[in-house]
Amino acid sequence: MNKKEICEHLNNKGIQYEITEHKAVYNMAELSEVELPYPEADAKNLFIRDDKKRQYYLVTVRGDKRVDLKEFRKNNETRPLSFASEEDLFNLLKLTPGSVTPLGLLNDSDRSVIFYLDSDFHNGLIGCHPNDNTATIWLNINDLISVIEEHGNIVHVVDI
Repeated sequence: MNKKEICEHLNNKGIQYEITEHKAVYNMAELSEVELPYPEADAKNLFIRDDKKRQYYLVTVRGDKRVDLKEFRKNNETRPLSFASEEDLFNLLKLTPGSVTPLGLLNDSDRSVIFYLDSDFHNGLIGCHPNDNTATIWLNINDLISVIEEHGNIVHVVDI
């Protein structure tokens, strides 16, 4: 799904959202230069894999939060972790670096990527790219979880 298809999908589901168009951004530092209506709700996304390349994870936290992969591994009982390659990102989620987003899970045809969402977002607003780094979609976190679960990906809301 591209940006237009993501918006159509959310509209078809009756999900309320707001979209902010902006220049292309490739990391949180560049995003901090963009004026956003809800910067406290912006998400940072890490696409990671285990050491055997058998399991892939999308980890989403608030934009200002750091993720310790060793601690994440210990808390979530995974194999050793590292960042997945650009090739894996494209093959599994049809995304490019800078566009990583939970909405990319809707492109996961095998529903094999496990989604870990930081509990800091509990029942609030989240901002994420619509599979395109030239916009941010703001929606209720419960709506996002619902869309991803309905698609068939496993969702874990955990303390990160």
